[in-house]
Amino acid sequence: MGTEITKETIKEKIKEENVRFIRLQFTDILGTIKNVEIPLSQLDKALNNKMMFDGSSIEGFVRIEESDMYLYPDLDSFVVFPWTSDKGKVARFICDIYNADGTPFSGCPRYILKRNLKRMEELGFDTFNIGTEPEFFLFKLNEKGEPILELNDHGGYFDLAPTDLGENCRRDIVLELEEMGFKIEASHHEGAPGQHEIDFEYSDAVRHADDIQTFKLVVKTVARRHNLHATFMPKPLFGVDGSGMHVNMSLFKDGENMFFDEASERQLTDIASQFIAGLLEHATNFTAVTNPIVNSYKRLVPGYQAPCYVAWSSSNRSPLLRIPSSRGVSTRVEVRSVDPASNPYLALSVLLASGLDGIEHKLQPPQAVDQNIYAMTKKERIENGVKDLPATLKEALDEMEKDPVIIQALGKHLYQNYVEAKEYEWQMFNNTVHPWEREQYLTSY
Repeated sequence: MGTEITKETIKEKIKEENVRFIRLQFTDILGTIKNVEIPLSQLDKALNNKMMFDGSSIEGFVRIEESDMYLYPDLDSFVVFPWTSDKGKVARFICDIYNADGTPFSGCPRYILKRNLKRMEELGFDTFNIGTEPEFFLFKLNEKGEPILELNDHGGYFDLAPTDLGENCRRDIVLELEEMGFKIEASHHEGAPGQHEIDFEYSDAVRHADDIQTFKLVVKTVARRHNLHATFMPKPLFGVDGSGMHVNMSLFKDGENMFFDEASERQLTDIASQFIAGLLEHATNFTAVTNPIVNSYKRLVPGYQAPCYVAWSSSNRSPLLRIPSSRGVSTRVEVRSVDPASNPYLALSVLLASGLDGIEHKLQPPQAVDQNIYAMTKKERIENGVKDLPATLKEALDEMEKDPVIIQALGKHLYQNYVEAKEYEWQMFNNTVHPWEREQYLTSY
């Protein structure tokens, strides 16, 4: 929606669409969408930033003695959900979270991203342009409505019906998204059976992170209507590719792409090279945010098209960073490690902070690695200066702890709460006896 939206135009739209309920949405530190649903009678209160909620009940927010928090709706994020009832539709706003004293809440992921964008503006840029490629799997539901590990199809990359039984579901997802104002660029079956990808238009960082959260909600809602379960879990199945969410990034100033230089060898500016160097410098340290769950690291292994080595290239897809061949306004850096379980506000924050650190300190990237890294020996990787990404969530958390740039990007409050939640997750996983262990050891010992 355009920036012309006002409280009055919102009220007109609500009347026109027969909206009866309003959802005030926000995202917790783990990337989970939360919402407070209010009747229409409370709309004015919400639009005047007077709607309060209990922050102590949300993961990683505040303690019980400081629980009163306010939701400030972003008027530009107003949208009516197309799938809601004829008796009265539901609309939503995405909100920023504020403390009772009117200051932005330092544990709000959306605020964290805006704070990092201010840093970008101080360095002379005005837009962090983002395009993502979120992938997901569709599983069948049993008679109780619970997901089972049976895929909805046996299709492959770019397959069509009848092999791709998810095509109708995917088409419905696209139609719902378009009705909500999304501009869809592509929709296709991915490499693994039951795996799909829908790409939508590039936009500025905050808008794009909002769109990712809305996208996940629409995908899950529409899938259930087709008696399917959509999951953004990075590696739900052994032996097939996992789901990634490649992030394409560029910095703009006054409508001009600051990564493009027609005259240079790779047609990349010094700014682009420094941004790449910053991403490579901090890659092992931001992984705990871009790949945030235990399961993320089952995807980052050789042999399944996911990067597990820190390098860059413009000609092959095995490194962490790739420079797609498009130039001009489309010149961009693609980070291939990010997965769709990540909190998009935090993932974009740490990627931006890493790139900006490269620009600030005029870092230079190492030589591009234009050969297949998967085919290299460990010795060859070391000779080429190629580091490994962390192999577990625990390793990633230990790496993040060493990096003041990433800690500062997240802010003290959010960083501490994030690490606490993730260390608990790792401990739970580590202490659990898994089926694999029983299969391997129960009869052998």
